[in-house]
Amino acid sequence: MTEDVKLDEQENAAPATEERTPSAIPQDELDRLTDDLIGALKTVYDPEIPVDIYELGLIYKIDVSDDRDVLIDMTLTAPGCPVAGEMPGWVEDAVRSVEGVGDVQVNLLFDPPWDPTRMSDEARVALNMY
Repeated sequence: MTEDVKLDEQENAAPATEERTPSAIPQDELDRLTDDLIGALKTVYDPEIPVDIYELGLIYKIDVSDDRDVLIDMTLTAPGCPVAGEMPGWVEDAVRSVEGVGDVQVNLLFDPPWDPTRMSDEARVALNMY
């Protein structure tokens, strides 16, 4: 069983809406783990953009299994990003630093392609895109 944390258009973490068996992880612990995972993701930056990857909307999905293994689906601002080979490792390292996390897997996806509408309001302000 995994607990999905899907991200809505404003990049707020929210439990997935599909029906599933309740997680074996107590809800308060799952909430803490989710907050810590998001905090860790916010430490990772694209070197060319002064906004973290979470606020940029590069994180598509976070799955946490009952064993506390974490699966991240993410993208890049462009397939030809110069750090495409390195950024998944940075994300993996950041997520591994969260207390209580088991194995970590990061999948790099390009479908759907990233576009600026996925950025949070915080990212838009930082990039003067209002």
